[in-house]
Amino acid sequence: MTTVAPVTNTTAGIATGSAEQPGIGEEFNTFLKLLTAQLRNQDPLEPLDSTQFVEQLATFSSLEQNVKSNSSLDVIAAKMSDLYAIVASQWLGQTVTVESTWVPFSEQAIKFTVDIPDEVDRAVLTVKDDTGKVVWNETLDESKTNFSWSGSVLTGDAKAPEGLYQMGIDLYRADEYAGTMAPKLDLN
Repeated sequence: MTTVAPVTNTTAGIATGSAEQPGIGEEFNTFLKLLTAQLRNQDPLEPLDSTQFVEQLATFSSLEQNVKSNSSLDVIAAKMSDLYAIVASQWLGQTVTVESTWVPFSEQAIKFTVDIPDEVDRAVLTVKDDTGKVVWNETLDESKTNFSWSGSVLTGDAKAPEGLYQMGIDLYRADEYAGTMAPKLDLN
């Protein structure tokens, strides 16, 4: 039986003790060097099994495709980032209105708009804390569209504590419940 000496030369390009992560193409090159070293240093009396070789070639091909996909995804991500920046820059200095029932409260009044339908007789703002407990109710003036909640609470405390609150507008027709709508929050 022939004994094959271990490979002492690091022709595979593997660095030891390095904290740097290999780049996208470096892993591919490392794989190629390892495969070449394996073929060069295999035992001539027990050559590499052809099925193992085909499996390694398939792995090699898959690795090559992954490297190309990663490169393409990096380019796409960079272009999308630039696109987001361009789109976002168009909104600088503008007031954005978002329809949402959940709002963060932090000492400043929350401004919102509501388009109360004409067939509604009464619209009631209900504010709940994050546990679902009602902290504020207020009948809204149907002739207006702009409103605000200053953090007032039913218990008479100065203001609601900072946190996440749920706001809903309950609609009534002839004292009969007609549904709930979300306020449109003004984000500045």
